[in-house]
Amino acid sequence: MAVELTSDQRAFARRAMESGRFESEEDAVREALALWEERERRLLEFRSTIEEARASLARGEGREITPESMRELSAEVSERGRARLIAELARAS
Repeated sequence: MAVELTSDQRAFARRAMESGRFESEEDAVREALALWEERERRLLEFRSTIEEARASLARGEGREITPESMRELSAEVSERGRARLIAELARAS
């Protein structure tokens, strides 16, 4: 496959070659494709996570994030923290 780089891309690859990062433009293109592939894989994982979260919410699991739900969550976390501290202090006595 023949790939035609723009003048800016060619200059970018040339600088990378001069610094020793790559031996050839082909190496630079292979690296770019590997990074693209990794980005696409992460994007698919992210989308999958979002779909899982939506399905969880549809099943009634989880919480919808609203100012009120955040206040409730904060209160629950504070209460659990207080209860844990009280239990630890009781054990230490």
